[in-house]
Amino acid sequence: MSPVKTLKSPASIRVALLGCGVVGSQVARLLTEQADDLTARVGAPVELVGIAVRRLGLARDVELPEELFTTDAHALVTRADVDLVIEVIGGIEPARTLILAALETGSSVVTANKALLAEDGPTLFEAAARAERDLYYEAAVAGAIPILRPLRESLAGDRVNRVLGIVNGTTNFILDKMDTLGSGFTEALEEAQGLGYAEADPTADVEGFDAAAKAAILASLAFHTRVTAADVHREGIAEVTASDVASAREMGCVVKLLAICELVSGPEGPAVSARVHPAMIPRSHPLASVREAYNAVFVESSAAGQLMFYGPGAGGSPTASAVLGDLVTVARNRLAGVRGAGESAYADLRILPMGETQTRYHVQIDVDDKAGVLAAVALAFAEHGVSIQTVRQEGRGDDAQLVVVSHRASDADLSATVETLRSMANVRDVSSVMRVEGEAE
Repeated sequence: MSPVKTLKSPASIRVALLGCGVVGSQVARLLTEQADDLTARVGAPVELVGIAVRRLGLARDVELPEELFTTDAHALVTRADVDLVIEVIGGIEPARTLILAALETGSSVVTANKALLAEDGPTLFEAAARAERDLYYEAAVAGAIPILRPLRESLAGDRVNRVLGIVNGTTNFILDKMDTLGSGFTEALEEAQGLGYAEADPTADVEGFDAAAKAAILASLAFHTRVTAADVHREGIAEVTASDVASAREMGCVVKLLAICELVSGPEGPAVSARVHPAMIPRSHPLASVREAYNAVFVESSAAGQLMFYGPGAGGSPTASAVLGDLVTVARNRLAGVRGAGESAYADLRILPMGETQTRYHVQIDVDDKAGVLAAVALAFAEHGVSIQTVRQEGRGDDAQLVVVSHRASDADLSATVETLRSMANVRDVSSVMRVEGEAE
């Protein structure tokens, strides 16, 4: 282990910032504008001593002395006089190498990097433990919403059973417009891009990659088990249609992209289920009222019961707020010569395959409008052990549409049912399959 670096003086905390984009510029602004308050809260001045950027001389959202900027990020994070490194550049590399270098040099780290934590968090946590330094990351999930620290600390004495969340503002904005205005997916996406809620390339958001990374972090904390993004079943919202949204409305539901992390029991003992996909939830559920680009996380635990955390899930200032919250905690720890809570992965539970995950389903089936077709469809469900809760038929000339809502069934059994339906002579298409969450049987 590298020699542990101690503060030269308790009179200051010297901070290096990696990145000065949307989030980084707001971190720098808050460090500057709230310097006196931060000094009072930390117990010592917090001094920004360097900012690593890709290119010098660009216009920034905050005015700072030019001598603070450098393009040599590695030299900055390994400076002997740096006590704390804030990483907001994102991505896997060079962020991973820089964070590891900072920890090995003896600096504590605050990061907002959900992708890196979800892909290779254990490497970072192990490095922080070896260096006896803090690695905090509240800003990695749901922006300004304090959700990771409650899971890690406030609920440490409780058993979390389920975490259900809207953790991507872009997709929530799109689905909200499809529900409230009747917009199509493409139209709603274009509006989101125009307002700055969606990137020019929205793949990470609309295909669920962003939400899956956050689900991995939430599940890891909630269930004391290492969960990576690769462990999370992922589906995006690009295939959600106006018909799906209308069907949800007829059921008294709304469609949301949900991150669902559950502690489940099975013949092999407890396991962790982590998934991201569109789902119908009742309009009476607290998450159904989350509008626009807002995020919310619903936590169910054994002792505390049901808790909900709500607020802006992205943006420069909200994310910077979470970064600064971590900075204050880590700086206090440095002054006191202690570490905060590290990784907790003692449970080491099995990750449940998606095929074993159980939920309810809403299935739209286009069929020939003939006698006996409904009975044949019902038989297909029964053959695969999927019990039907309700069925509705709408005739349209020579064809009809069946809307089937099932009781809880495994994903594998439902998939087998759909495969059988698509092979039937009188079934023209299974036009939509969507999960139904948050409603009692």
